[in-house]
Amino acid sequence: MYYRLLLKAAITIAAVAGFSLPAAAQATGYDPMRPVMPLPGASAQPEGNPEFDGLIDGPGAEETFYMCSACHSIALVRQQRLTDARWDYLWRWMIEEQGMADGGEELRETILSYLKKHYSSER
Repeated sequence: MYYRLLLKAAITIAAVAGFSLPAAAQATGYDPMRPVMPLPGASAQPEGNPEFDGLIDGPGAEETFYMCSACHSIALVRQQRLTDARWDYLWRWMIEEQGMADGGEELRETILSYLKKHYSSER
């Protein structure tokens, strides 16, 4: 993700300095922010649900959307690729240190199962 931000900044700086993409690249719709090839071992992610700010559809998506978006952007959730253990730790940390409401064991299991299935570095 950071390389995209750096690339975007470099393109912006180049544009301000008077440089631009070659006309051929512009004519073909070249997008420097689009990865040329998927990363090795990466699987295609399903499209996100626009009703839930792009969260992947599945059991727990709605609960995750409402619980997480109460305090921060869903983009923060979507960009994470944490281990399963780290998701567990963050849940406890948000309740104990950040004042997140504890919705009970059933809600915890629903949301953490969803996050681990769709946003884990272990899958």
